[in-house]
Amino acid sequence: MPWPPLAPALLHWLAKPAADPGHPATPQASSLDLAGLTGQQPLAWWAAGTYQGRARHALLRLRDHPSNAALEPWLEALVPLLQCGPAAAKPNGLVVPVPSWKRQANPLPLLLARALGHALGWSLKPELLKRSRPVLGQHHLGRQLRLANQEGAFAARPAPPHRLGPRHPVLLVDDILTTGATACNAAVALQHAGWRVAGLACLAHTPAGRSRQRGARP
Repeated sequence: MPWPPLAPALLHWLAKPAADPGHPATPQASSLDLAGLTGQQPLAWWAAGTYQGRARHALLRLRDHPSNAALEPWLEALVPLLQCGPAAAKPNGLVVPVPSWKRQANPLPLLLARALGHALGWSLKPELLKRSRPVLGQHHLGRQLRLANQEGAFAARPAPPHRLGPRHPVLLVDDILTTGATACNAAVALQHAGWRVAGLACLAHTPAGRSRQRGARP
């Protein structure tokens, strides 16, 4: 006896691939409220979203379990900002992740820098910047103490002898921008070494008054 024809809805359900419980579906930027942000103080910066709510929880998970797939919604919000910003007329820039002073480094700056270099066609250059001394944890420090804590904490490789035309722009990359103390001191070290810093790209910007949330360190 022949089987009765299957309903189209059932056929669609059967054809749909099962979700892998070990690799949940990647959320979209909209589901994390990643609208893309940009600003000019204390330096030019571009962020995928705000460090709060679902985005904050997702970023902390990403830090604990870094992966290119989990990074995709952040890139979806951030890359268009950079394509209209520092990469608009500068096709040969350099991407430099902010290094960590801890033995077990935060994996996100390098992960994001590598992805942004690929998306923008810029060169990844982590060797241009290093830590020159350890610093205190900044979770409970105010802006002035953060600035003092990060002062002189970076050293940069000297830029090559100047050629005709402007130098390649350098895009700093970190996971979170709070007061800007870390980014500004990293930028100063690069500028003193002869590099031209375009600004900072990051995953999230901490809203004013929320700098003491867990993980909001720069």
